[in-house]
Amino acid sequence: MSNKLIPFLRLIRYKNLLIVAATMYLMRHAIIQPILWISDFELQLDHFRFFLLVLASVTVTAAGYVINDYFDTRTDRLNRPGRVVVGRQLSRRAAIILHWLLNFFGFVTGFYVAFHVGVPLMGIFFILAAGMLWFYSTNFNRQFLTGNLVIAILTAMVPVTVVLFELPALNREYGAILRTHHTSFAYIFAWVGSFGYFAFITTLIRELIKDIEDYEGDVVQGRKSVPIVLGIPYTKLIVGGLIFVTLASLAYLYKGHLMTGFFGETDYLSLLYFLALLILPLVLLLYRIIMARSKPDYRSAHNLAKLIMLTGISYSLLVRYIIIASF
Repeated sequence: MSNKLIPFLRLIRYKNLLIVAATMYLMRHAIIQPILWISDFELQLDHFRFFLLVLASVTVTAAGYVINDYFDTRTDRLNRPGRVVVGRQLSRRAAIILHWLLNFFGFVTGFYVAFHVGVPLMGIFFILAAGMLWFYSTNFNRQFLTGNLVIAILTAMVPVTVVLFELPALNREYGAILRTHHTSFAYIFAWVGSFGYFAFITTLIRELIKDIEDYEGDVVQGRKSVPIVLGIPYTKLIVGGLIFVTLASLAYLYKGHLMTGFFGETDYLSLLYFLALLILPLVLLLYRIIMARSKPDYRSAHNLAKLIMLTGISYSLLVRYIIIASF
C-alpha cells in the first residue's frame, strides 16, 4: 500500500466507514428484504441507487472525520500523538479542501437519491448531518455531554436512513394493498429502529469511556467533558447505568418480541446469541469499567464497547436466517 495512501485512510477512518456501509447493507438485505418476502413484497430502491445512498452517507461521514482532525490537532497530539495526520502528512489547507469536496459529493449524491424516491427534502438530511459534524468539531465536543449525544444520534441514523429512503417507494407500490388489510410498514421501521436505538446507546457508552481515556488531554485544552465536569467516578456510574439500560432493553426485546418465534416456538437461537455475544460482553464491560484505573484499561474497555456494537448490528444476519428458515 502506498505510503501516501496510508495517512489518508487513517484520516478518514476507513475501518469506521466500512462499518457504516456494512450496517446499511445489513439493514437492507438482512432485515428489510426478508421481512418483505413474508408478504411477497420486494425492495423498490434499485441496487445502484442504494449504493449511491451508502456512498453519500460514507462521504459525509468521512468529511466529518477530516474536519474533526482539522480542529482537534492540538488535543490529538496530547491524547493520540501517533495518529495525527493533519499538519504532518497532510497540510491543513489540503484537509479543508478535502472536507468540502467530500461533503459536496455527499450532498449531490444524497439529493439525487432523494429526488429519485420522490421526497427531495430528504436530501437535506445530509446537509444537516454535515452541519452537526462541523459544529461538533468546532464547538459541541468541548461542551458538557452535547458532543456525545450528537455522535450517538448520527450513529443511530445510519441504519434508520436505509428504511427512511426505502419506505416512500414501498408505500407507492404497495400502499393500496396495505390499506385494504388495514396495516402499514411500521413493523419494518420498528425493527430497524431497534438497531438504531442499540447503536445510539452503545455509542453513547463508548463516547463516555473515550472521554475518560482522553481526560488528561481534554483538561489541558479546557474542555468540559462529562469526566471533567462530574469527575471520573460519577462518569463510570453513568456508564454503568447505561449498560444496565442496555441489558434491560435486550431482555424486553427478547421477552416481548423474540421469545415467540415465527412458528410460535421459543426463539432459542436469539436467546443464545443475546447471552453469548451481547449480555455476557456487556457484563464484562461493566466489570472492566469498575476495575479500570489507567489509560490502557479504558482503551481496552473502549475497544470492547466497539465490539459489542458490532455484534449487536451483526444480529441482523441471524434475523435473516430465522426468517428464511421459517418461511
